[in-house]
Amino acid sequence: MSGTKSGGHGDGADDPFQEATPSLLRQPKAVWATAGASVVAFMGIGLVDPILPSIARGLRATPSQVSLLFTSYFLITAVAMLITGFVSSRIGGRRTLLAGLALVVVFAALSGMSGSVGELVGFRAGWGLGNALFVSTSLAVIVGAATGGSTAAILLYESALGLGMACGPLLGAVLGDLKWRYPFFGTAALMAVGFLAVTAFLKEQPGPARKTGLLDPVRALGHGGLASAAASAFFYNYAFFTVLAFTPFVLDMSPYGSGGVFFAWGALLAVFSVLVAPRLQHRFGSLKVLGASLALFAVDLIVLGYGDHTTAIVCTVLSGALIGLNNTVFTELALGVSPVPRPVASAGYNFVRWFAAAAAPFLAPKIEEWTDVHLPFVIAAAAALTGAGIVAVRRRALTIGAEEPRPRHTAQDGATVVAG
Repeated sequence: MSGTKSGGHGDGADDPFQEATPSLLRQPKAVWATAGASVVAFMGIGLVDPILPSIARGLRATPSQVSLLFTSYFLITAVAMLITGFVSSRIGGRRTLLAGLALVVVFAALSGMSGSVGELVGFRAGWGLGNALFVSTSLAVIVGAATGGSTAAILLYESALGLGMACGPLLGAVLGDLKWRYPFFGTAALMAVGFLAVTAFLKEQPGPARKTGLLDPVRALGHGGLASAAASAFFYNYAFFTVLAFTPFVLDMSPYGSGGVFFAWGALLAVFSVLVAPRLQHRFGSLKVLGASLALFAVDLIVLGYGDHTTAIVCTVLSGALIGLNNTVFTELALGVSPVPRPVASAGYNFVRWFAAAAAPFLAPKIEEWTDVHLPFVIAAAAALTGAGIVAVRRRALTIGAEEPRPRHTAQDGATVVAG
């Protein structure tokens, strides 16, 4: 995607992120192998959702202790954003993908053999490192290998994200209903298949024009537009992962029940990411869509927190639609708002926002222990509104930033955006 003018005009004509959408189906085997492995990688994020209560019972742990499964995972993911570009620019995208897949296979299997919640939290941290190496490189590889340009690649990536987020809870429910350890073994097996597929079908792509330094992502945040996008995404991610990591305890359903709720949630996320968001962006502009979606997300969180059980289920499912919209727009902003190479820009962006994904799963149950079940959702709603406020206040930086010229780079520089 070239960085042209962004911004949210009524007809969307000046939105930089709207290109003709080519067919997603006519892609090389290497693209399908990488996208298939990406689905499984994203499944690992929501896999534990339906079995969080089961894990807590099986390991005699509290909700706040079990929620550390998300915290350790995403804390390592955030820090890993500083090294993924450094590594992939030196050993190549293919080897980075394979290294990430291998780590996930090992640590997912070890997670299934955990004897205590401390061990499980530690193994999830190793899993997070592997997932960061894989997922942060997968979009770059898909962009480099896909036919039809970056728009087709991004839509394919978002499709993998949505499918993985939808199927993860379902797989967790089916296997977790037998035993809470089985979803971890299932993920290890599927990622092993992904490792073999990538090994067989993906050839090494051309390297980047220059190697990425460890501090390049931090320096990239000196750009006002990218810093604004990262700050808004930070608060949004806090709200997002309050839903993902805390709501299963509030719903207090069987693995199948919780899995069904989050499957519907993930299905809406996929549909709105891939099909609805581009149309709304074209009509209203990216920033208007993002601001409105964040505000509606805040309302949904308040109703979820104060409604009865049925209302909470409905609001959880509906939040998937708003999260899908937000994921797509934030991804495109991170790719297009600054003039620095896309891997560097998105690594800096992800470095900031994943800290919120690490904080929310830990803080939400703690806040409930200190106060009541409503306040975690009130705080999450306030975070979503803060994200919308940053978009409104920093609108000019988010608009003008996309007009700046971007240094030339190879297809391997595609992007390093993770999970929206």
